[in-house]
Amino acid sequence: MKTKLLLFWISISLIGLAKAQQADGEKPNFIFIFSDDQRYDLIGALGHPEVLTPNLDRLVHEGAVFTHAYNMGAWNGAVCVASRAMMISGLSVWDARDQESEFQQMADEGRFWPQLLEKAGYETYMTGKWHVKADAGSIFQNVVHVRPGMPNQTPEGYDRPKSEADTTWQPWDKSFEGFWKGGKHWSEVLADDARGFLQQAGKSAAPFLMYLAFNAPHDPRQAPKEFVDMYPVESIALPASHMDMYPYKDSIGLSENLRDEALAPFPRNAYSVRKNIQEYYAIISHMDAQIGKILDALEATGKRDNTYILFTADHGLAVGHHGLMGKQNMFDHSIRAPLLLVGPRIPEGKRYQQQVYLQDVSATIMDLAGVEKPETTVFNSLMPYVETGAPSAYPAIYSCYLDLQRMVRTERYKLIFYPKLNKILLFDLEKDTGELRDRSADPDYQGIKQHLLLLLADQQRSVNDPLGPIER
Repeated sequence: MKTKLLLFWISISLIGLAKAQQADGEKPNFIFIFSDDQRYDLIGALGHPEVLTPNLDRLVHEGAVFTHAYNMGAWNGAVCVASRAMMISGLSVWDARDQESEFQQMADEGRFWPQLLEKAGYETYMTGKWHVKADAGSIFQNVVHVRPGMPNQTPEGYDRPKSEADTTWQPWDKSFEGFWKGGKHWSEVLADDARGFLQQAGKSAAPFLMYLAFNAPHDPRQAPKEFVDMYPVESIALPASHMDMYPYKDSIGLSENLRDEALAPFPRNAYSVRKNIQEYYAIISHMDAQIGKILDALEATGKRDNTYILFTADHGLAVGHHGLMGKQNMFDHSIRAPLLLVGPRIPEGKRYQQQVYLQDVSATIMDLAGVEKPETTVFNSLMPYVETGAPSAYPAIYSCYLDLQRMVRTERYKLIFYPKLNKILLFDLEKDTGELRDRSADPDYQGIKQHLLLLLADQQRSVNDPLGPIER
């Protein structure tokens, strides 16, 4: 009896080994989910349990979280343009700006990473937000529902709500179109598209790459009423950094003339901030429900075990933090995004604190696909952190906004510089995660400030910052 049992377990082990060896010989599949304007911690399992995201929570528990992922900045008010240009090209922020006019030529020459995967035998798919200066159809083989930078806003969607009596604009009111334009919420359309792609991919022997770009949770932050009702406005907590007005806003490009900042009234009243946060949480939960449908469709293909799922956002969003509403600032709530990686070689429930750029997603996919990274790609694969616990590939993280803001940060400290004001802010992030106490004038931090200024100058040189190194 013992001999038979032993033989049984040996046979099971050999079958498992054979399957593993077979899987190792197959090219992995990739599903890249790209959200829009999602703050780094707005996944329930990442520290905000009041935000209901059961499907993203699944990914958190099943794979790795990179807790410190950043966007390198932007050369215009539409920060997503720069973020997505860097993602698709692998270029750093100012080089992406300078070469953006050549993107279509680069696509025609097959130089973008989805095209490199196609050359390696991948079937490539794209649906959702694009906002890149090249035709999506020239970069991906299969393209459905290419969306613009944002769904249409309406005058009623700005400067609201002024009070609890202001109920003119409602997230579920389809007459304002936005995400409802066409009759079905755009997040639901994307999920339908993805499921259609997966049905096709499930019947094919070819490996696949799916680029699924939600417009959510960008404004207009619309969701069905049942999702809004999940978040009673009176239960919404104000951010610890809530203030009526950010004191430097006009000199750093964040006045009432900036579209994002005009979404809520000036000065910021508590009710308008809570209402905007309520709608932000609701559209995230609605998007999460659509991600659940995509994950279920992947399971149905039988290819889940050989598929990597990557999730990030193009940047974060203030939504009331520091008296701001948009993403055109250097605080972590706006430059930092969630970054999840799930798949065959990824440990479950692991968190990595190395500082990375969210655009490292592109280099990671190429690495896992066995595709050589182009010399022009400045971003790096996440796999060395997973495989060896390597230190960050970046000596510091840099970010920028126009010629009005610069930032450099290490694991513990952050320096923000406002060139027009010749103003420095310095934060000790170990003691002050909310970036509430400026230490720039503190005698105990002068050496750190000088070190960060040198780091910023080095970073400016490395990315060809048109301002040139800050000399102080």
